[in-house]
Amino acid sequence: MISRRRFVLGSAAAAAFSCFPHGLAGLVREKSPGRLEKRELGKTGEKISIIGFGGIVVMNATSVEAAHRVAEAFDMGVNYFDVAPSYGNAEQMLGPALKPYRNRVFLSCKTQARDSKGALEELEDSLRRMQTDHFDLYQMHAVTRVEDVRKIFAKNGALEGFLKAREAGKIRYIGFSAHSVEASEALIDGFDFDTIMFPINYSTWHAGNFGPQVLAKAKDKGMGILALKAMAKRPWPEGAERSFAKCWYEPFASRGEAAKGLGFTLSHPVTTAIPPGDEDLFRMALDLGLEFEPLPDGEIEEMKRLAQENRPLFVYPSPNA
Repeated sequence: MISRRRFVLGSAAAAAFSCFPHGLAGLVREKSPGRLEKRELGKTGEKISIIGFGGIVVMNATSVEAAHRVAEAFDMGVNYFDVAPSYGNAEQMLGPALKPYRNRVFLSCKTQARDSKGALEELEDSLRRMQTDHFDLYQMHAVTRVEDVRKIFAKNGALEGFLKAREAGKIRYIGFSAHSVEASEALIDGFDFDTIMFPINYSTWHAGNFGPQVLAKAKDKGMGILALKAMAKRPWPEGAERSFAKCWYEPFASRGEAAKGLGFTLSHPVTTAIPPGDEDLFRMALDLGLEFEPLPDGEIEEMKRLAQENRPLFVYPSPNA
């Protein structure tokens, strides 16, 4: 059951962000013809493309395909690349493909290790596979349970390893990705993270009460906000043919639907949206990113109505936190 205090706080946060796209007014944005818009990544001052390249895009690709996908994205202005060891062979494919551009992009990696030793070992493995001597951003990956947050902050926890790695020059910034409001708020309260990666999706936002409170808290702390699931429609319906093998959810497959999903997310004060790992959907997201304009006020009520038609991927309170 949601406590009255949490409901009021959640409602206040939702109200604060209900007037988008005006929430972009305080965000540093850079535009140039034929290139993706760039936005400032929170207090880091880094300028990052509004569409990011998720490593799953090159998972199971050939070396030629991986090189082509990276080159095409880079030419369109993508300078944020994100990978994780849990993405199959994505690190092995992305590392060589990205090598010609390494010094001109912002490279992020993640670990699911919650202890210092495990995090540092996984960092070294990822650096080797990615053929680089450092990551611009290293993130605690897929934090959902508050118990995991306790492990991360404990003695010999992952945070200790991250701080050692930053001191050694192997990472520049420290962030996390999370899939519950509860874990996100506990992490934000416990340490001065540079970034958060979190689902910002119109259905979870309006139908799941999931997102406004985290975005408000992250923005207040000057964190860079990396958005997940902008193009997620709903969980796969039972018995449905899963036509996108790299998506654990049903994505928006039509250009019109995808434009609305991305438009909602990018009309909030986020820096980057990470599209689905399917290469065709990613390519569509690049095109839509070039065309992006903040949603007009007239579409806000329509998005709220559409949100109620699908079951959200995430809700608050979370049953898994």
